Amino acid sequence: MVQRKVVCVLAFLLTGQLLHGQSLQAMLNVALKKLSADKQFAHAQLSLCVVNSSTGNIVFEQNAQLGLAPASCQKIVTSVSAYEMLGKDFRFKTYIGIDNKVTNGVLDGNLYIIGGGDPTTGSQRWAGTSETVVLQRFLKILKEHMIKSIKGNLICNDLGFTTNPLPGGWIWEDIGNYYGAGAWGFNWRENQYDVTFTTGQTKGAPTKISSTRPAGVATAYQFTNEVTTGAAGSGDNAYLFTAPYHPNIIARGTVPVSSNGFTISGALPDPPAFFINTLQQYLPENSIALSGKVGTTSGNRQYFMLPGSAPLLIDSLLSPSLDSVNYWFLKKSVNLFGEALVKAIAVAAGNKGETANGTDFIRAFWKKAGIPAAALKIVDGSGLSPANRITTHALTSVLQYARKQSWFNGFYNALPEINGIKMKDGYISGVRSYTGYVTNRSGEKLTFAFIVNNFDGSPAEARIKMWKVLDLLK
Repeated sequence: MVQRKVVCVLAFLLTGQLLHGQSLQAMLNVALKKLSADKQFAHAQLSLCVVNSSTGNIVFEQNAQLGLAPASCQKIVTSVSAYEMLGKDFRFKTYIGIDNKVTNGVLDGNLYIIGGGDPTTGSQRWAGTSETVVLQRFLKILKEHMIKSIKGNLICNDLGFTTNPLPGGWIWEDIGNYYGAGAWGFNWRENQYDVTFTTGQTKGAPTKISSTRPAGVATAYQFTNEVTTGAAGSGDNAYLFTAPYHPNIIARGTVPVSSNGFTISGALPDPPAFFINTLQQYLPENSIALSGKVGTTSGNRQYFMLPGSAPLLIDSLLSPSLDSVNYWFLKKSVNLFGEALVKAIAVAAGNKGETANGTDFIRAFWKKAGIPAAALKIVDGSGLSPANRITTHALTSVLQYARKQSWFNGFYNALPEINGIKMKDGYISGVRSYTGYVTNRSGEKLTFAFIVNNFDGSPAEARIKMWKVLDLLK
């Protein structure tokens, strides 16, 4: 009798699982048809892929092989690729070198800061990488080597990556703003600066730039302010326009009425030069005399290239580990970190630190892992370019691959929790995307990717409607 009850219970559980699977498919079908019929998505492309995390079997798919712009969900590909190709303990390195002897406290030669593309130098996200700590570390290194005066040049060698900091396909409206900061051979303060506007009291009134941070930005660059005052509560609708190595910055758009001023953030046009000028000011203030010129190798190769023979390396600075960098990369969607990782992958593969070299290597790796190259057409590491194309099937395949690796816990912990689901989100104009892991009420673990391209209207409304679909996976 007991045995019969056990058999009946097992049969009931198995039947329940089948019914749940069938009902999930049915519910997702209905939900996507409803979403497609919504006028906001009337001209959109929708793609959803859901797989059983344990078996890898497809639970549901619609347009799963359609290549779409993934926005920041592309960071999943970069993150997993970096873990595999660089290792979770990988650290960026910055070297300090000299090319002549030190006699009686005088360096009769040049001092080199040799960048390796570290995107964390001067970042406030870690106690050990802040601007103050980094400058103090450089000072300590010089004092440890009895250097009190530098007769030669102070040089930032920023050719660890190529002189092109930006990936192809990034748009003009993005590259001057903080989220569009490119990855240089030497990065400083996440290549970011802040501008504060004093607004008018009425809509349409002109604004004034009241301050910049760091303060040196105001003297390093020439600002043209075309920003006007927007309505109260209208939010940040201002953009900063500039290009790499360019001394001029144009501010356009609107910022809301504010009695305390309103601050927006931009991307430094030349982070290595801004850093070396900061160090030029800092060292004499701390009793290190400078006699020569100051500059960067990318800015003036005639004067500031490394010598024919490599200088003597006297010390180095290490970034936090990849595991730690990846935490912020996914949790806060820091585009710079992704772009630096792609270039680091290129260098690790024996190529120049150029974005295209890194993305080519990443695509080749995933092709060997079973993802067709056409399903992973990527041109950057962050997803900021609207030219990227990835299928939802490819995203779920990458996530499934990650689950089997020894470093998975670090990767999983870095995923944000959004709407009660452990997932990465993405947004650029007309694009919303989500990909990650969820466990449903029956205890079934699911891996999914959901992308919509070319929706109309409010991004916030599109997000709410997409979340309703994802709620069915819980």
